[in-house]
Amino acid sequence: MADTAGESTAQGPGGGESTFTVIVAALANLGIALAKAVAGVISGSSAMLSEAAHSVADTVTEVLLLTALKRSERPADEDHPLGYGPERYIWALLAAVATFVGGAVFSLYDGLHTLLSGEELGDPLVSYIVLAVAFLLEGFSLRTGLRQARGEAARLKVPFGRYFRRTADTAVKAVVMEDSAALVGLLLAAGGLLGGQLTGSGVWDGVASLCIGALLLYVAWVLGRSNVELLIGRPLPRATRERIRAELLAVEHIEAVLELTTLVQGPREALVAAKVDFRDVSSAAQIEWACEQAEQRLREALPVVSRVYLDPTPGFAQRRSEGLNPWP
Repeated sequence: MADTAGESTAQGPGGGESTFTVIVAALANLGIALAKAVAGVISGSSAMLSEAAHSVADTVTEVLLLTALKRSERPADEDHPLGYGPERYIWALLAAVATFVGGAVFSLYDGLHTLLSGEELGDPLVSYIVLAVAFLLEGFSLRTGLRQARGEAARLKVPFGRYFRRTADTAVKAVVMEDSAALVGLLLAAGGLLGGQLTGSGVWDGVASLCIGALLLYVAWVLGRSNVELLIGRPLPRATRERIRAELLAVEHIEAVLELTTLVQGPREALVAAKVDFRDVSSAAQIEWACEQAEQRLREALPVVSRVYLDPTPGFAQRRSEGLNPWP
């Protein structure tokens, strides 16, 4: 299955794993957000308040991702004949916006406010304790996401980095990126607290808050771009397309694949449409059975392929001989 590199689209239990991964992240972030908010008020740390906003944004993100997973699993119906798979990317895009608005904007504002107006530092002990506990919880959530992502990459026999960049399972990608950002944010908040404690200046805390905001901006941009790309329409990888073309050409009565279009519709769904030149001497019945055989071969070789549409089209030579445009 190396041909399906980077798409996370093979059939299997991945949908349930994605839901579990998101639920773990949501529960962890909800508890962490409350603890950070209390610690931020007690210590007067803008970085801790930024981290609280970060965790609130992450919690909202997980809720939106759960909505995306549930709504996209609905079966195709008369009003939506191709299914609801792409709906997950709409909700995932909203989750990226939540990260931007709820976390990044607040963190940048709070950091600037601290640098311009200063802040009165309180006892940082509670904040250190909360940061340590939060680091453990976020680390557990990150481990859950990474375990699923690495398992999918190993099953598809592709490098983890390549899988992670190209996966269509944006729910797991969001959890891994947000938890990674959370761990970095916790270290930044701890650095801001320590700097303020050693120097007595709130500048360190303000700078830490600005760094947290910039980190969240980056995460929101990467996740937003990934979901927009899938909403617009992304093809299967080039190697997979070549595999599909080869499988079609291996079918008796098919002479050429004139045009091939693929579309990722979800982590485990893809559409294949092709203009195919059949042998001129093939009967109608032979062409019908060739189409059935082609679909069966594609589904067996690439379980990601959920829909196959073949359009019998005259080849280039035949079109020229009949005075037609040689390009269908």
